[in-house]
Amino acid sequence: MLREIDERFVQIFALVGEAIAGATHALLTGDREIAKHLVAQDEQVDQLVEEVALLAQGGLASALGTVAERQQLIATLRMLPDLERNGDLAEHIARRAARGLGAEMSPRSRGLIERMGEVAATIWKATGEVIEAQSTSPAAIEDLDDELDDLHITLTAEVSSGSMALPVAIELAMVGRFYERFGDHAVNLARRQVGSAFGATQAD
Repeated sequence: MLREIDERFVQIFALVGEAIAGATHALLTGDREIAKHLVAQDEQVDQLVEEVALLAQGGLASALGTVAERQQLIATLRMLPDLERNGDLAEHIARRAARGLGAEMSPRSRGLIERMGEVAATIWKATGEVIEAQSTSPAAIEDLDDELDDLHITLTAEVSSGSMALPVAIELAMVGRFYERFGDHAVNLARRQVGSAFGATQAD
């Protein structure tokens, strides 16, 4: 059962990583077909999250396995909400891309969004490495999250400058918030994984 959970968890993680990178690309290039595909793909993420939750809950209800294995199931259940929310955030960005928001953005905001997308993709890769290693410090991820926060502040200033039409500015402000929240959830995931790894060590 743990292997089945791990396989689905890895699949979800890969889909979310693909979604955040693809949504940024679609937003900046105006590729609405990719954006629509990513919006539809979020349903697959939600389905997989539900499957993992049911498997983990079933494992805990059976009261079988070692203490470390039960702790892993609990840790998985605690990480699922952040994982699912990041899938939703990528989907929200893809929806704006599908509506053609990228073509109406100012040159400066496009540069900022491009960088936010790069940092989001990097933070997701680093989070995956923490989860796989189960012992790495999340400090590097927190540094990347700080960069996303700074970029969000800069983008907010650009949005407020009046360089874009008000409806565009409102939508772009939301997009900036989505990237900022993506970083927050990545940090939560890394901290939960490090905490669960420590707990398993203590149990051993």
